[in-house]
Amino acid sequence: MAATASWQPQEEGFNSICALLQHQISPSSDKSQIWQQLQHFSNFPDFNNYLVFILARAEGQSVEVRQAAGLLLKNNLRTAFSSMTSASQLYIKSELLPCLGAADRHIRSTAGTIISVLVQLAGVSGWPELLQALANCLESNDLNHMEGAMDALSKKFLSPFLFEICEDVPQVLDSDVPGLVERPINLFLPKLFQFFQSPHASLRKLSLSSVNQYIMLMPAALFASMDQYLQGLFVLAHDSAAEVRKLVCAAFVQLIEVNPSFLEPHLRNVIEYMLQVNKDSDDEVALEACEFWSAYCDAQLPLENLREFLPRLIPILLSNMAYADDDESLAETEDDESLPDRDQDLKPRFHSSRFHGSDNADDDDDDIVNVWNLRKCSAAGLDVLSNVFGDEILPTMMPIVQRYHHPGFFSLPDSHPPPPIVHLFLGQVAKLSTTDDGTWKEREAAVLALGAVAEGCINGLYPHLSEIVAFIIPLLDDKFPLIKSISCWTLSRFSRFIVQGIDNQKGSERFDKVLMGLLRRILDTNKRVQEAACSAFATLEEEAAEELAPRLEVILQHLMCAFGKYQRRNLRIVYDAIATLADAVGERLNQPTYLEILMPPLIAKWQQLSNSDKDIFPLLECFTSIAQALGAGFSQFAEPVFQRCINIIQTQQLAKATFIGSSYITYGITAIDPASAGVQYDKEFIVCSLDLLSGLAEGLGSGIESLVAQSSLRDLLLQCCMDDDAPDVRQSAFALLGDLARVCPVHLHPRLSDFLNVAAKQLNTSKVKETVSVANNACWAIGELAVKVRQEVSPIVLTVISCLVPILQHAEELNKSLVENSSITLGRLAWVSPEIVSVHMEHFMQSWCTALSMIRDDIEKEDAFRGLCAMVRANPSGALSSLVYMCKAIASWHEIRSEELHNEVCQVLHGYKQMLRNGAWEQCMSALEPPVKDKLSKYQV
Repeated sequence: MAATASWQPQEEGFNSICALLQHQISPSSDKSQIWQQLQHFSNFPDFNNYLVFILARAEGQSVEVRQAAGLLLKNNLRTAFSSMTSASQLYIKSELLPCLGAADRHIRSTAGTIISVLVQLAGVSGWPELLQALANCLESNDLNHMEGAMDALSKKFLSPFLFEICEDVPQVLDSDVPGLVERPINLFLPKLFQFFQSPHASLRKLSLSSVNQYIMLMPAALFASMDQYLQGLFVLAHDSAAEVRKLVCAAFVQLIEVNPSFLEPHLRNVIEYMLQVNKDSDDEVALEACEFWSAYCDAQLPLENLREFLPRLIPILLSNMAYADDDESLAETEDDESLPDRDQDLKPRFHSSRFHGSDNADDDDDDIVNVWNLRKCSAAGLDVLSNVFGDEILPTMMPIVQRYHHPGFFSLPDSHPPPPIVHLFLGQVAKLSTTDDGTWKEREAAVLALGAVAEGCINGLYPHLSEIVAFIIPLLDDKFPLIKSISCWTLSRFSRFIVQGIDNQKGSERFDKVLMGLLRRILDTNKRVQEAACSAFATLEEEAAEELAPRLEVILQHLMCAFGKYQRRNLRIVYDAIATLADAVGERLNQPTYLEILMPPLIAKWQQLSNSDKDIFPLLECFTSIAQALGAGFSQFAEPVFQRCINIIQTQQLAKATFIGSSYITYGITAIDPASAGVQYDKEFIVCSLDLLSGLAEGLGSGIESLVAQSSLRDLLLQCCMDDDAPDVRQSAFALLGDLARVCPVHLHPRLSDFLNVAAKQLNTSKVKETVSVANNACWAIGELAVKVRQEVSPIVLTVISCLVPILQHAEELNKSLVENSSITLGRLAWVSPEIVSVHMEHFMQSWCTALSMIRDDIEKEDAFRGLCAMVRANPSGALSSLVYMCKAIASWHEIRSEELHNEVCQVLHGYKQMLRNGAWEQCMSALEPPVKDKLSKYQV
């Protein structure tokens, strides 16, 4: 096999590769054996020539085999194209271009995908024939050629599959290309606009899809052609093809997100159109139209433009919130708790690495619906509208539910007619009070609607929340599982109200009814209800916190009963509920009665799972919260948990070393010998184990010292801190480093300089924005080490300071927690090495004091101010030019609880008052706002 300009395949090689590809697409094939054979063929330099030949010319083979060849070629080109001979590159390109007009759409699509990879790798300028071929296809009268060209265009410049090229698209389209008279964007856009009026629905769809790909990028040519584009959209708005109408809706949504001014002259007509298609008979069109309302609100356009349409919009949203007859969720209504979950039922889970700071809150999705559909989008739209328009939308909802109103159900004196919100309430609860099977979908949608507006309309709903909650509670025991599940969710949306009233008898009874109702549903026989109940209970836990303590026994009994009967998917949610409970009640969990219920099942599961079983991840996370809550009470369980974390980290680091040592890449195929690796490397095992060790350090405190002393943790941790390939591993490693520095710094001493140097390396200005969470934890760990080892940090002080100062000077551009930790660590370094830091203080005092003034009162802030006082003592003149900022930082304290620090701050202020004579001190004070001066008065200045 040799690659030449007139390359031809050898029959034996061609037949062998085709046979191998045929085996590859067979469901019963031995993938390992096929991989070995592909590896053998990939050693030949013209293997990729064979693959493109099979895709382009092997008409005697099945389309599936030809596609398989194309997909393998695509993957190989990603790593091998640059090292291929120019002859092979030219051959592959020349064979791909005719495929754009292939009779089979699968071949056309696969060729377009490969072309997009080549453009991503080598650009367009080196392949002018491509653009000319695409242009020729668009000029052709052959439908296949035109479809192939537009399919390639849409892929080449913004396929979801090829996200990496998106940012380069404007330059590619709107730049000069050798061999072309005009820029590509000027060549293609007019042709695509022409196809908007094609008699072929497929061409209308592809042309509109191609132009839509550029909306977010908005190259100059499209901006200049916006009127023509909008006129095209208006023409296609009522297209007979649903896919085209869907693309029109998508275009309007994207335009209002990118530049609302494009639509402002046509806004009334666009809103009218969206109202119409939000009721389209095709659910996908209606779904795309429904996205418009949230996009409109996010675009901050005048609300008046939408307000007048609310009486028509709200009913449409409410109508679309009822389950459709073909909704896949309707199949999830059986008693299915005993059915094992399939692997495909398990959603990918992602562990969030430990983060030390104030703004790493998880973006929890409290919606129990997993599939995005018209129902969910309508509920989300109603939620957004309620947050924008507030109680205004409630009267608009009234006519929709009025027909369910029973006049005698709730009444007011004739002299006090009910306001619109009461009408709404009457209609909703009346709807909920009906029990006939034929209206269950409407009842379910009514509960969903109440949950959707729970946040935005809380003021209007508040006087009636007692009644609303009272009517939802019985629905937890409804005969229809989907009503039970949505009732769990809606009650969770009112968690704050449910908890707030717990201090009075009525409110306490209501809380217990909700709690017991959710606990019953946690033990439901339907998996979907189990999931909804667990998620709702976790939300209630977060609101109730210590209020759960008197009810711990019954809660734990229900949770551990669920733990014993749940399948794998929902078991993860039980772990989360247990962890949230531990976080909520803290040390109150540390009672023998509670531990006897909680720990034996968890330990049994811990012993059952292997170190390479991914089901151990949520258990590790659960143990982390329990260890933190129990504190020293966890010591009876600590040794085996600690040792297993060490074993998991060791195993994974060995697996990684084996992976790197035994893998090699040839034409995009990675060879790994599973036997030599032992287990497959997965960094998440390391991250979860590191975080559990942090939890142990936080919970046990100095009690962890004996475990650390007898282990190899120090060296393993240093290796994790140096793992340049995995930022999340480094993030958790530096969190653990800081936690260990707090409780047993003596065991870090032998490698202290290594830890300090690698931590300082993470603060390199050029890398901070790329891995801000790593930098944040490394910064915090340096500060924790500094206050423990004191002068031993001296060698890296200036290096760290040189990295922290730019962070403070660009605070508005960076993560809030990183700025806070930078200011604290700088202060801690100044506290332990004032003679080093104070020399440079005039360069950072202003930005540092500004950052200090934003920090909440705590022990870390005290350390930072000890550093401030130490620096001022060492170099008083260094802060003179920033004295106003320093006074504001001091005034940011609500109360300095440390009497010693309070006295030090007093001395600093009085020292400057004595230093600044002849009215200079008074001038400084006059620059301060009255509230700041008032707060400084406690220091007698």
